[in-house]
Amino acid sequence: MGPVNRDRRGPGGPRQDARAHLRRADPVLARLIDVRPDFEPRGWMAELPAMDLFGALVFQVTGQQLSVASTRRILARIQALSGGHLPSPEELLRADPAELRRAGLSGRKVATLRDLAERATGGRLNLAELSARPDEEIIAQLTVIPGIGPWTVQGALILALDREDVVLPGDLALRKAVQSAYRLDHLPLPAEVTAIAEAWRPYRSLATSYLFSAPAETAKEPASETGSETGGAAQTAPQPGDVTAQVTPDEG
Repeated sequence: MGPVNRDRRGPGGPRQDARAHLRRADPVLARLIDVRPDFEPRGWMAELPAMDLFGALVFQVTGQQLSVASTRRILARIQALSGGHLPSPEELLRADPAELRRAGLSGRKVATLRDLAERATGGRLNLAELSARPDEEIIAQLTVIPGIGPWTVQGALILALDREDVVLPGDLALRKAVQSAYRLDHLPLPAEVTAIAEAWRPYRSLATSYLFSAPAETAKEPASETGSETGGAAQTAPQPGDVTAQVTPDEG
């Protein structure tokens, strides 16, 4: 399955319906939506290479514990090894692991991506079929691979498949955004974020994008990740709607 490219910006279209639902469901989100009437949650993706599910997982794994700037530099080197695009599973397996290391990937990340690629090419994992499955099934099948945790897959679901009802409750940047937006006196635990996000269903991806974008108005300096895992795609003061530009949990 190739990259998803859906235009949902038309008046009265699905995205407007989603915004209306979120405004009714949550007064905090209503305020964020009202102050950003022209916010396009996927607009930032124009800066990224086209990616299918495998490419999004490459993006997410590469970005584990790195800033956005570092991630994009490494991705550019990886793309150069495969003719200017994100590698397919076959191309990644043909790449010399030492070259991938020199591109900036750690040994663990190389091992994770080669494991994923071997499963995809060896018949153990059909990514095209998996892309059509429910979110929970995709997460369950991919997180058995060492080095791929929920955050990595959740980010890939949004990046490659444009899934509408994804939330990243363990993401440190999202937890901080929720603390700020909801004026909590503590950093919420992932379970608290999940509970708050129940009101956003079935549009948790859009709600997450609004929350991620809120601190981006003033954030300037890159923030390093604190975990050992991943996400998509991960990384810094977030771009508007950039689910991969966050501090990730330890999913290693």
